[in-house]
Amino acid sequence: MNKFYRITSCFLLVLAATSCNKKQGTVWDDHRSASQLAHDGNALWGEGSLSGPAAEDFIPLQEEDLRAQLSDGAVPLSGDIPGEEGSSLPGADHFFSPTGNLASIFKVLHFNTDDHILRGKDQLSLVDGIAKYLKANPKTFIFIEGHCDQRGPQAYNLALGSRRSNYVRTLLVERGVDPNQLHTISYGKERLIDERNITDAWSKNRRAEFKLYTKP
Repeated sequence: MNKFYRITSCFLLVLAATSCNKKQGTVWDDHRSASQLAHDGNALWGEGSLSGPAAEDFIPLQEEDLRAQLSDGAVPLSGDIPGEEGSSLPGADHFFSPTGNLASIFKVLHFNTDDHILRGKDQLSLVDGIAKYLKANPKTFIFIEGHCDQRGPQAYNLALGSRRSNYVRTLLVERGVDPNQLHTISYGKERLIDERNITDAWSKNRRAEFKLYTKP
């Protein structure tokens, strides 16, 4: 199994376990934004303030967004874990980037700053197209990759990337896709497509990408 995927999976299991309890002290809460943490004196970049991106660079998560987001456990995870012993699927590194006609279906989805909800009809239309293809091709399996821009610490971005990938997974399941076809992974800020520290680059990096595998 891909070493990074194993490490990320362990991180997400710990995160899921801690999210069931009320957060106290300086423990980061998966349901709160950087701005809210700054106001509470538990800033991600230092005690009591944001020393890096300005607080206004981060959009506080709205209550309706949180209600709309299903918990990771709400949609059952596949028991056939890619790369695990006995799995019928290879590890994440054997899933391929879509090309040709598939690239026109599995397009990159983009998110607002500090947000995991897809905004706009065009983004949701892309999800509709992906769902239609997967339902017509039940032997195709995908990894939904959650990515972030370079601002903020690694742990924060890994968690945000996880929320983005799991949100897309939830949308696909709601559209009738078999949950066993869908796997998620978060790379946080480790796989930037544009390393410039400017607004345009940040918007490119806040994304969900897809990797595919089709059984023979």
